[in-house]
Amino acid sequence: METTIGTPVSFTESAIAELNRLMSEPGFDPKHSLRVGVKGGGCSGMSYVLGFDEKTERDSEYNFEGLQFVMEKAHEMYLFGMQIDWQGGLNSRGFTFKNPNASTTCGCGTSFAV
Repeated sequence: METTIGTPVSFTESAIAELNRLMSEPGFDPKHSLRVGVKGGGCSGMSYVLGFDEKTERDSEYNFEGLQFVMEKAHEMYLFGMQIDWQGGLNSRGFTFKNPNASTTCGCGTSFAV
């Protein structure tokens, strides 16, 4: 019997497309994984992490609609239910984070408090 575990975060179609584009760029290191997480700092207390690096023993691996990513187990409680989107417009370009666990967020949308 196979058990399917839901991912703690989800990605919009535009975020998946942009991340796949980044991973297909020349020079991308295939040993690196997409990392989603948090770190201390930012104007609201914690900042989001979205980048590429090597998996560690503290990580869990996930697959969301074909997109593989890693996250430290300890970060799941801060990010559970979050949706990551990609905005490609002229006025706002970049990844955005919709986190239902955030009690406050900063104006730039890259840091939060719980």
